[in-house]
Amino acid sequence: MGLQFGVFDHIEPEEGKPLTETYENRLKQIEYMDRAGFYCYHLAEHHTPAIHSLAPSQNVFLAAASQRTTNIHLAPCVYVLPLHHPLRLIEEISMVDTLSNGRMEIGVGRGGEMEAFFWGQEATAESNYERYQETLAVIQNGLSNDRLNFQGSVYNFDDLPMFMHSVQKPYPPMWYMRNAETAAINGMNTIIVGSLDSIGPEAKRYKEKWEEHQGKGTLTIHGKEPKIGLTVHMVLAETDEEAIAIATPAWEQYRYNLAAPRRIEAERRGLDRFMSTKDGQGFGFVGNRPADAPARELRRDIDAEIEKFDSSHSTQNPGRLGGVAMAGSPASMREYLDEYVQSGANYYVCSFQWGSITSDQAMRSIRLFTEEVMPHYVDAPAEVSAD
Repeated sequence: MGLQFGVFDHIEPEEGKPLTETYENRLKQIEYMDRAGFYCYHLAEHHTPAIHSLAPSQNVFLAAASQRTTNIHLAPCVYVLPLHHPLRLIEEISMVDTLSNGRMEIGVGRGGEMEAFFWGQEATAESNYERYQETLAVIQNGLSNDRLNFQGSVYNFDDLPMFMHSVQKPYPPMWYMRNAETAAINGMNTIIVGSLDSIGPEAKRYKEKWEEHQGKGTLTIHGKEPKIGLTVHMVLAETDEEAIAIATPAWEQYRYNLAAPRRIEAERRGLDRFMSTKDGQGFGFVGNRPADAPARELRRDIDAEIEKFDSSHSTQNPGRLGGVAMAGSPASMREYLDEYVQSGANYYVCSFQWGSITSDQAMRSIRLFTEEVMPHYVDAPAEVSAD
């Protein structure tokens, strides 16, 4: 079938574990994934007052991972572009792509207005989007040329020498999360946050927009078939019951880690402008849509999918706890993926350690998935050593 597999991660806190042990455990997981044939490890970016990301500087962690692996690609997913100076990103992208021997990939996104506020920026949809657009344009320009020329409202560069370049030309492959239309318009791969019900329509929409904007049968700028996938939070165990018992409290902890600290801090400061948004996205985590941004489907944000999760307890598969999570035995996971491959998506993105899931529990999920699930869906499964 040729389905490719990736991993999406926040690197959340694990109770009782110091940061040194958390990093080492995660790097060991990535080493195993590297041998098992996963295509890419995608690492999110979140900053204080969020508590659910212990690797807010993705490039630092991915540089470390590059020295412990040889095959797996490594991707910030996403860089919250308005929070970064484009020249610094050009330099660090060049470094990580070189250190990994051309295995870096780049996810980009706008982030939310609340994040911009806590970062010390003006918190408006339009200014945030303008920073995103200009930062992306400068990165692509600077990585592609020996001289950087750019004139914008936020950044201006006049014939600036570019001595740092990535191994991959003109720049590493790019990803856009959560909006298939934006990804296709810009010639990027995409990962959506949704459900098994939504991935089929999203894959169709992505392919239609890709054909419209990139051309029928057109490959990416690196000559690859564009990827569209879904992120699913997963727990695998020997039985459905055991997996569900682990996943249920983990999901409650994940929900808290994702939303509560930022919400509590906003309420403490009386930032009521983040309590809601004009397009119904909820509490400003994504923020209002700027007027000139590409359209997107409504209620496809993380909070909406969590609501779907919590209202979906009567699904046919006992381990399918909701739109964005799956807990069960390898047999249940194969049933799920049998449906997934019919959607038209060609990429599947696993999230193994989240909420209260321990590193040992996550490692067991990873082993069960790679040994008893992945070989049924890839062209040439990798041999994985036990160490």
